[in-house]
Amino acid sequence: MRIAYVCADSGVPIFGQKGCSIHVQEIMRGLLKQNHQVHLFSPRFGDEQPDDLQAIKLHELLPIPKVAQGLREKIALSMNSEIDAALDYAEPFHLVYERYSLWSYGGMEYARKKGIPGILEVNAPLILEQQKHRSLVHLQEAQTVAIKVFNAATTIIAVSDEVKNYVSQYVNNPDKIKVIPNGVNADRFHPKKITPHAYFTVGFVGSLKPWHGLPILLEAFEQFHHQYPQSRLLIIGKGPESDRLQTEINQKNLNSVVQLTGAVPPYAIPLLLEQMDVAVAPYPPLDRFYFSPLKVYEYMAAGLPVVASNIGQISDVIKHENNGLLCPPGDINALSKAFARLMRSPQLRHQLGISARQTILDHYTWDQVVEKILKLAKEAGRREKGEGRKINIKVA
Repeated sequence: MRIAYVCADSGVPIFGQKGCSIHVQEIMRGLLKQNHQVHLFSPRFGDEQPDDLQAIKLHELLPIPKVAQGLREKIALSMNSEIDAALDYAEPFHLVYERYSLWSYGGMEYARKKGIPGILEVNAPLILEQQKHRSLVHLQEAQTVAIKVFNAATTIIAVSDEVKNYVSQYVNNPDKIKVIPNGVNADRFHPKKITPHAYFTVGFVGSLKPWHGLPILLEAFEQFHHQYPQSRLLIIGKGPESDRLQTEINQKNLNSVVQLTGAVPPYAIPLLLEQMDVAVAPYPPLDRFYFSPLKVYEYMAAGLPVVASNIGQISDVIKHENNGLLCPPGDINALSKAFARLMRSPQLRHQLGISARQTILDHYTWDQVVEKILKLAKEAGRREKGEGRKINIKVA
């Protein structure tokens, strides 16, 4: 099957190091494993194309220039005709798979025009995100794009129930929205070995965004460290909170026991996880927790005991005292006590880690995610054919 993968979001460097980049790579990797031909349409490829993704045919869309925000939005909106032309030039395709971005509807409109399945992946309520954390000049136009692209898609994949609820307000047929959580490439990670460390290490991986709960983590670790001086905190990643976090570390005189690695390449993550005794996802209380956190799946795939906030999809993946420990969101004392409990019990850490990895292997690998996507594509193909549209789709 010839598949067009469309990602018009210039904020996603396809072969980069961000979580969104890894997501795109793993979906394409899974499609290649199923012996499908993948054509990628994007304005930003980022780093070099990995060796195992060389079979992907690249189609570079024009980049969005760095101009005033309002003009940038208008230019991004005008790019839909380019997407349509690029797909037309490279056809035929049997499936269009598009990662939803604020201004793009070209992929789904093309699929509808050609009478082939169009699957739209939605990872976040982008309009709300843009308004709250960045800036959005043309709100009405963004909402118009959302209505157009969501209704043009044959099937919509939401990564969480909260994302599904967000999308539902824009579509005429909510039944076409399916929830498929994110996954992980479990082969990249090896089960945590019980080895003595000089220090008990609490670890975090992420892009250091305001909603990641890093101030909560630092407070909880400070409390824990006062009780157990042989502890350390390892924070892997770089982002908007980096400078503020470093300032707080300095103010608390924790420089000698807290390490900020900065940005690291994806291949280094497994090695850094091996340095941890406990991994944490300390999200604060949020009204709309729509995330399907890649970090949690990676922690679990590495066989680490996970301490996470009991919020949103996390509580579907982690079962308290079975494959991890859950704490009330924002509860500093509960986090600190969970660290202490795990430090005192290597056996509990081992048991939780083993169960965590098994949960991933059973339910949350990228291969399983891709299998679900292809099943939905096949079902969509049958529906399109039933409606009398020209269709030719094969699923390996």
